[in-house]
Amino acid sequence: MFRTSDIVLITVMLAAAAFTYKTKHDAEAKYEQLRKIETQAQLEEDTIDILRADWSLLTQPARLQRLAETYQDELALKPVEAPQIAEFRDLPQRPLTIEGLMTNMADAGNQPDETVTGAVKP
Repeated sequence: MFRTSDIVLITVMLAAAAFTYKTKHDAEAKYEQLRKIETQAQLEEDTIDILRADWSLLTQPARLQRLAETYQDELALKPVEAPQIAEFRDLPQRPLTIEGLMTNMADAGNQPDETVTGAVKP
């Protein structure tokens, strides 16, 4: 009634069906994981957008000025003036001589160029 080849073919067919089912099930599980990660990424992007909006509201110059005026006694803040930072005469002077520049340029010119290119060998 059943030949050995029929039994072998039925076994191969059942194994192929089982493999196909398992592969489909694994692919659906991976797809579900991907959807969860995409949802989390979108949630993080939305959170970043909200935080940027909050930051821009909190750092508005008018708001900061109002807070500085409100808490002026506690903070003892004073406007910064340019002379408080530095004046031009306070900056250190760098000695610059033409001889020093010429010596550096001459030293650089006496050294061989060791750049290796693709076609020329040193």
